Amino acid sequence: MIHNATLCLERPANRRPGLGILLVGMLAWLRDRHAVYRQRRELLALDDRMLKDIGLSRADAFREGSKPFWRP
Repeated sequence: MIHNATLCLERPANRRPGLGILLVGMLAWLRDRHAVYRQRRELLALDDRMLKDIGLSRADAFREGSKPFWRP
């Protein structure tokens, strides 16, 4: 009897994911992209001494920090 109940809850193979699943995926993508945006802004705010500590030049930091948020 439990076996039949689980069959009813399974999504048929030919159905597309629901809107909820797509929204969750989109929100996760936006959250990740916002984190990248914040990290790039923080990188641009570092002074030359801090950049040297992590092995980057000002040009490297500018190159990474000026990328749009959607570009990896």
